[in-house]
Amino acid sequence: MTRAVLSLGANLGDRAGALRTALAALAGDGLVARSTLYETPPWGPVEQPPYLNAVAIVRGPRDAVGWRARAHELEQAAGRTRDVRFGPRTLDVDVVTVIGDDGAPVLSDDPELTLPHPRAHERAFVLVPWLTLDPGAALPGHGRVADLVAALPPEDVAAVTRWEHLH
Repeated sequence: MTRAVLSLGANLGDRAGALRTALAALAGDGLVARSTLYETPPWGPVEQPPYLNAVAIVRGPRDAVGWRARAHELEQAAGRTRDVRFGPRTLDVDVVTVIGDDGAPVLSDDPELTLPHPRAHERAFVLVPWLTLDPGAALPGHGRVADLVAALPPEDVAAVTRWEHLH
């Protein structure tokens, strides 16, 4: 059994619906915990609408490649297209980290699945929701998630807003 942290985001169409559908699908894959939804500014060089983001922790018989395949299945089900790198999307699911059967983090430098995720340590939209789920969490190779959040620019952290409070 492996344990994976997945980051989910959507900024096209029914953002909340896409995230809730994906999270409900993950319930059949050993969903351990899920964050609330957070609204965040878009990340990257492409002009686009704000995102809704969430983090899920799952536990199941999949290996790291299996979690990546499941992420792609969820994206396809939401109508995801891969036209523009860092562009807007109906659903984006990233595998942030995977802990193996032996309790050790799965490490990979494969361009198709780099683990831990190569930019997770600098992304407030991943770290803030993850910290709410697991205050003792650590990102392999980078340290405690709480310390990573504390090291981010305060404006990046402040921009991650609990979505339910906006409506």
